[in-house]
Amino acid sequence: MNHDSYDPKTIRDVLGSVKTIAVVGASANPARPSFGVMRFLIDKGYKVIPVNPGHAGGEILGQTVHARLADIPEPVDMVDVFRAADQLSGVIDEALALSPRPKTIWGQLSVRDDKAAEKAEAEGVTVIMDRCPAIEYPRLMG
Repeated sequence: MNHDSYDPKTIRDVLGSVKTIAVVGASANPARPSFGVMRFLIDKGYKVIPVNPGHAGGEILGQTVHARLADIPEPVDMVDVFRAADQLSGVIDEALALSPRPKTIWGQLSVRDDKAAEKAEAEGVTVIMDRCPAIEYPRLMG
């Protein structure tokens, strides 16, 4: 897939089909972008599961925080990544180890690693990078 631009239908299909989203790098700090995006996604009706080893066992926006993706006790449809771009490959490896695998891995603004994306796409996982669902949702979903 060309990650320089995305067909709006691809993003619309992702946002319209996923129900459960794991947010890797979730923060309890209301000033952090991950907190605002989590709140936005919850308000839009998604089930959001925060992932952050420093807050594991606590809560963010009323949701139990898990240390890593493998600790989540239910399948997730999408992994939304709020980590540095050089950490995306490791998150993708974690996501690909899940069973069932998520349908989508979404790298937030500035989170892009084309080689890591190729690995996920070779396994049938859709990858969107350097985009924010809280920006794309109002633009494409109304």
